[in-house]
Parts: sequence; C-alpha cells; structure tokens
Amino acid sequence: MDNRNTILAIALSALVLIGWQFFFAKPQIDAQRQQQATQQALTADKSDAPQPGAANAPQPSGQAAPNAPAKTREGALRDSPRIPIDAERLHGSIALIGGRVDDVTLKDYRETVDPKSPEIVLFAPIGSPQPYYAEFGFVNAPGGQIPLPNAQTEWKAESQGPLTSQTPAVLTWDNGQGLTFRRTISVDKDYLFTVKDEVANAAGGQAATLYPYALISRHGEPHVSGYYVLFEGLIGVMGDQGLQELAYKKITDDGPRTFRPTGGWLGITDKYWAAALVPPQDKPYNARFAATTEGGKTYQTDYLLDPLTVQPGATATVAGQLFAGAKQVSVIDAYENSPSWWQKALGAQTADRAGIQRFELMIDWGWFHFITKPMFYALDFFYKMVGNFGVAILIVTVILKLIFFPLANKSYVSMSKMKLVQPEMARIRERFKDDKVKQQQELMELYKKEKINPLAGCLPVVVQIPVFFALYKVLFITIEMRHAPFFGWIHDLAAPDPTSLFNLFGLLPYDVPHFLMIGVWPLIMGVTMFLQMRLNPAPADPAQQMVFTWMPVFFTFLLASFPAGLVIYWSWNNFLSIVQQAVIMKRQGVKIDLLGNVLDTFKRKKPTDAAKG
Repeated sequence: MDNRNTILAIALSALVLIGWQFFFAKPQIDAQRQQQATQQALTADKSDAPQPGAANAPQPSGQAAPNAPAKTREGALRDSPRIPIDAERLHGSIALIGGRVDDVTLKDYRETVDPKSPEIVLFAPIGSPQPYYAEFGFVNAPGGQIPLPNAQTEWKAESQGPLTSQTPAVLTWDNGQGLTFRRTISVDKDYLFTVKDEVANAAGGQAATLYPYALISRHGEPHVSGYYVLFEGLIGVMGDQGLQELAYKKITDDGPRTFRPTGGWLGITDKYWAAALVPPQDKPYNARFAATTEGGKTYQTDYLLDPLTVQPGATATVAGQLFAGAKQVSVIDAYENSPSWWQKALGAQTADRAGIQRFELMIDWGWFHFITKPMFYALDFFYKMVGNFGVAILIVTVILKLIFFPLANKSYVSMSKMKLVQPEMARIRERFKDDKVKQQQELMELYKKEKINPLAGCLPVVVQIPVFFALYKVLFITIEMRHAPFFGWIHDLAAPDPTSLFNLFGLLPYDVPHFLMIGVWPLIMGVTMFLQMRLNPAPADPAQQMVFTWMPVFFTFLLASFPAGLVIYWSWNNFLSIVQQAVIMKRQGVKIDLLGNVLDTFKRKKPTDAAKG
C-alpha cells in the first residue's frame, strides 16, 4: 500500500507538471483576457472615453521610407546630432531631431554568459533594423494651427556634455510665433528618465492651448518566448481598471484599445526588459494601445493629457517619466508606491520611491504571486548573505523541510507503521481474497486500530508542488536568475543543464538532439528519486513494479529541459527526504534494506515451472 501511495503521489506530480499549462494556466489566462476585452469594449462606450473630434497622440506609423533598406544601428545613429547618455546603469544618446530617447544600452547585462558578449541594446533609432524609442511632445487642439515641435524638429542643446544622474540634458526650440519650448531630461541611477517640458508664451500674443503626449513605438515583430507562464507584449495598469495585457497578435487583430484612467502606467514588456510611460499620477489622461501593419508592423503605447493653456506672458510646465531598462525586482519595487510588510521584513528598499501605481505588475509573478514573490525574496535574502543563488536554493530547501517537518514526520511515521503491519495485511488479503468488500473493510479497521493514514505517502510529494511551481516561476521570469552561476559547469541557473550523457558530457565531439540532453544534474535527480523509492521494497504486483522502476527514468527525461536551478532543488530535496525518511523509519523500528531493495530491482525473475513447460 505504501508503494502504491508513493507511485500515486509521483504520478500526481507528473500529471500536474505536464497538464498545468494546458488545463489550468491557459484557460485562466484566456478567461482573464476575454474579460478584459469585454471590459475594454464596454469602457469604450462610456462618456469618459476619448470622444470623436478630440485631440489624439500621433498615430503609430511604419518606417518613414519603408522601401528603403535598413541601415545599421550605427549608421542610423549618425543621421541625427545627439547628446550622449552616460548614467550608472545605462548609456546611449538622445536624438536632437525629434528630441527622442532612442538609443539605450544596458551596462549590466550581456547577451550571453560570456562576459565579452555584446551588451543588451534596448532602444534603437528610426532607420535601424528594428526601431524602438520613446517620444514626448504636444499636439494642437482640434482646429489649432500653432507650429509645434514634431518628429522632424531639430532641437538645440544648451550643452554638449553627457546626460548623467547628476547632470540633466536641456533642449530648446522656438516656434517663431511667440512660443518657446524648453525640455529638461534627467535620469536616476537606475532606469527612470524624467522629461519636463516648459512652454513660455511671449507677452502680447494669444493664449495657446496644447495637449501634452508621450509615446513608446516599437517597429518590427518582436521575438517572444511563447510560454503561457510569461506575458510579453503591450502592458499597463489603467488606474482603477487594473492590469491590462495585450499580446502583439491580439492588438493587431482587434485594433486599438483606449482608456481614461487616473494614475498607473503603460508600456511594452519583454521577458527581462521593458519600456514604460508614467504620466502624472494625480490627473486623468487618455491612454491607448495600438498597432499598424502599414509600412511594416509597428506597436505603440501612448497617453494624452488634458489640454494645457498658456496665457500671454506666462509659462506652463508638464512632466512625465519613462522607464527603460531591466525588470530587476528591487528596482521595480523601489518605483512602486510602498512595500508590503513582508517586503520590508525581507529587505525591500523604501527610499527614493517614484510612487508609480502597481508597478510591481511589470513582472509577471503569475496567479500564485503570494507564493512566488516571497520565494524570490527568500532566495534573494540568502543570496546577499552567501553570494550564490544556487547555494541560496539549497538553504531555502532546508528551511522548507524544517517548516514542513511536522507534516512530513506524520506522513513517514504512518508509512513506517504500515510496513510493520504488512504481515497482518497479507493475512487479511489471503483470508478474504474472494470477498473484496470485506477485505477492504478489514483493512480499514486495521488502519484505524493502528492509527495509519493509507494516503500518507502522497503528502511528502504533493506538498512540494506549490513550492516547485513557485521556484520554477522565479527561475523563469526574474532577471536576477538570468546567467546566475552555481558551481562547476552550471553558469546559468535559469537554463537547462548544458551537459549530456549521450556525448559523454562533452567528451565526444558532436551535439545531441534536444530531447537527449540529459545532463549531470537531471541524472543526479533521477538517481536520488530512485534511491528514495527503494527505501520501500518493490510491490508484488508486476504492473506496479514496472511503474516503480521506470518512474525515475520518466522524471529524468521530463525535468532535463527544466532550469538547472529547479533540478538542483529537486535533487537536494530528494536527498534530504531520503535522510529524513530513513531516520524516521529507524526510530519506528522498521528495517531499512536500501542496498537489498536496489539489488532486487536488477535481479532477473526465475521462470516458474509452468512457464518452463
């Protein structure tokens, strides 16, 4: 019975692992997005939606010359005079033509684990193969004819020095009709730009009414991972309407989505990187997600503020913010409104917060965020102590074992008692072999008398399932785990073990197919699972014996493509479970014959006389 329960528990885990994304996560995500689409359609009919005839931010458009061959990024950068950016964590430049932030490279991240590989390029200018940029500006009121700075306007720089976290860049432009625009661009020590526009109206003229806007435009179809556990596309928090996620295909097929929120943010997110606009948090604005296929695919998020009227002799000021960088948890949280109590307890920073509403949703923590995010904070806490996320995983696994010890102890004690009463169980089965109902009743009476839970064997494995998924999510989505090394050959805990048994771990000079990439750690995991199962004698039933024997092999292949950090966790957890179960069995007086059980697995069964005949 205990072996049967172990098999049941492992089979249940396998079923959850395989079916999770198809039967649980996908329907929930699809349902949520359908609900959002319905809500958005209803919202479009309400009075607070942008009305026909109102001003709009510039429409998304393709390349200025779609038939012209794309230049290199370096060639496109030379097409406009620029102010360099040299901040602590990013560098690049600002185009004076259009006043755009269109050249951002992240200093701390590289394309591969090789420290000499290229740095991650986030923004690229128009004219390059895949332009991606942010733009701030003004549009006229309907019917207005005021000359305003646009995408072709060349701004003047007050100084040629680089934009740093201590030195802002200042741009100016005069429309020749009494309006002077002064733009101050600053950046903090991480990834947040602040763009402040001042509009001065000369005395003796007429009042000017302008609509401030900001947009992020991405040209070309971005590469997406295609996993249901991760969202990539257009994203934002629309005030009280909450999180909105629109995949690239959906926004292309369904058309623009508009909102009228107060507070929040909107942008475009990749797995590890993002760009987001942050309008003033205390004023309503018109937000839009849009796409076009004319001249090539282009995706755009933008917002339009309420009109700004500048009287003669007066100056008006408006400001917005732009996040352009890595989705580092501590940085994202630092731009959030305020940390929760448990974030503070685990070391979340509270200073220099930008007050961006629900900015933590930029990271896709998933439906089990209440487990996933604390899991990350626990790993990060120990990482700061030991300097290695792999070691942090080992420490957290031990702590989880201690937390769940009462439950596991009760389970293993019950399993040990079941071993002690196996002779009595065998007698009951033999005595009532022709009456299955009576046999089951007698077995249940025996369990009750000896205080045995026949399903106790499921608990140690089942309790791992939420922890397993939380750790999987953390390894998959957080940039902190990207390229995080362990020891030896593991240089990236978020990637599968790069070795393979089928080329003798690199000794043979050929690459093996993906499905045969069975590395060292998956093998260790399989061996520890095999040993854990062999703490119990093999079941008598041949079908159960086969399952009992092949289950570790199945899991070895199944988990070989999972992140190495997850396989290390499972292997270490198996080892701790073996020690824990062996100690409890010994205390209960159960004989442990691990070596004998292992040898029995490989013994050939002698054919019976009937079989010989």
